[in-house]
Amino acid sequence: MLRDLARQHRRDHALALALWSQPIHEARGLAALIDDPKQVTRGQMEAWARDFDSWAIVDACCTQLFNHTPFAIDKVRAWSRRRAEYVKRAGFSLIVGLTVHRKELPDEVFLDFLPIIAREATDERNFVKKAVNWALRQIGKRNAPLRRAALATAGEILRLDTPAARWIARDAIRELKNR
Repeated sequence: MLRDLARQHRRDHALALALWSQPIHEARGLAALIDDPKQVTRGQMEAWARDFDSWAIVDACCTQLFNHTPFAIDKVRAWSRRRAEYVKRAGFSLIVGLTVHRKELPDEVFLDFLPIIAREATDERNFVKKAVNWALRQIGKRNAPLRRAALATAGEILRLDTPAARWIARDAIRELKNR
């Protein structure tokens, strides 16, 4: 239903900002679907990130809107280091959005994300752990060279030997080895 409504208001930046100002889950989800990435600023991304309060809103913003901005790669680097759970998740959700939707990006962009994924693979928080895993798997699904690199990173993560790292690595290896 939100997607049907969003189609009627595509690329309406002013409406997106007005919707986001309402602390209503569905309004914020719709804002992420209708905003114009060409008008999104770094400041807007930071302001919305401060408001993140659910994984669904994080993922909508990052995989449908923010990944199309020129600031997305910088935000991956910044947000993946943040302490706040949903903001950190946003860094990895952005990787997913970039991997799936930005076909023009070279493999080097995604290879540069793998050390970030490995660095954060010991975060035991559920929403972070799942997003780290998701990002690793999506990179591995992009093409054969990235799959090999993602599997190698999964092996490194497995050797970190924490519950989160073991889960992330084993799940990624299982999915990527069967492709």
